[in-house]
Amino acid sequence: MQITVIDSIAAVPADQWDALAPLSGARPLDPFTTHRFLHALEASGSVGGRSGWQPQHLLARDAEGRLVGAAPFYVKSHSQGEYIFDHAFADAWARAGGRYYPKLQSAVPFTPATGRRFLGAERARGPLMQAMQRAAAQNGLSSAHVTFCTGEEARAGAEAGFLHRVTQQYHWQDAGYGDFEGFLASLSSRKRKAIRKERATAQAFGGTIRLLTGDDLRPEHWDAFWVFYQDTGSRKWGRPYLTRGFFDAVQDSMRDDTLLILAERDGRPVAGALNFIGAETLYGRYWGCVEDHPCLHFELCYYQAIDWALAHGLRRVEAGAQGEHKLARGYLPVPVHSLHWFSDARFMRAVADYLEAEGAAVRDEMRLLEDFAPFRKDRHRSGSGCP
Repeated sequence: MQITVIDSIAAVPADQWDALAPLSGARPLDPFTTHRFLHALEASGSVGGRSGWQPQHLLARDAEGRLVGAAPFYVKSHSQGEYIFDHAFADAWARAGGRYYPKLQSAVPFTPATGRRFLGAERARGPLMQAMQRAAAQNGLSSAHVTFCTGEEARAGAEAGFLHRVTQQYHWQDAGYGDFEGFLASLSSRKRKAIRKERATAQAFGGTIRLLTGDDLRPEHWDAFWVFYQDTGSRKWGRPYLTRGFFDAVQDSMRDDTLLILAERDGRPVAGALNFIGAETLYGRYWGCVEDHPCLHFELCYYQAIDWALAHGLRRVEAGAQGEHKLARGYLPVPVHSLHWFSDARFMRAVADYLEAEGAAVRDEMRLLEDFAPFRKDRHRSGSGCP
């Protein structure tokens, strides 16, 4: 197995890269490791340049030179835009007198969505993992990380010498509801009434809600959403991660992968939620507004997403990172996996101890949170998958 590095996704043909990604029918399981999504990030300047995300994607070829595996991979000069944060590791490394950055990371920038990070044949996964560790060690770098990988990849990574970290998110999962009313019927009476009230309050904002995908999307819709995104990004992260050109690239190459939910009043968009469409999952990514209306955030980001997923046969809605407020709206805690390798063996042992304690606390918290799930007791089901 030969491992090579490319500094731009454009260096590999789109059909070769996408042939490695898992599919369900004609649609990829998640759109974020497709060539078109990674290219949109690079071509728009959202990564590369001075962004702190320098592409160094790994390719695995067999003895005949055929591309059999790949991993999106970056040199990072900070820990921003990751959502499984390692600031505590960086601080401890610096206190010990070391230089934590740059580090290496297999991830999809700015995207807290679980998916495969090692694309292609399973036999390529081990060599790709070893290449990550070797690249950090040979270049005198502190660490290599793999974030939002699958549980299967996490177990393989632990066998390959990475440390396995477990954190959590909140996801909605279809349990055969049929439609939104079926979902509401599974909730306790109090929670069902609360959601009905929230939806009525939101939909009384004085306008209409439009759901746009494919050729219904127009450049002017992205002009409006860019304003929303800038406002939210400036408040949450200090500055938006994505450039305006990223949304133009989405319009050009990813319209069919995108669901934009807009609230319009007097013919003008006043709020919006951007989602990406996978084969089984709707991924909520960004929200913003220029007018504040009670409960409109919940309606656009959570309830409209559930409605659309049910209508289009999707099994899950992932509404992004964090947010215990999602629990009352039917989004249950689920584990999220990442892998971490450090070039210093002593530091590796210290982090291993920390992650063992953290993992136990996360599992306990997920079990506790499920006690506050909104479902009727005869319909309550575990979303965490924790033993």
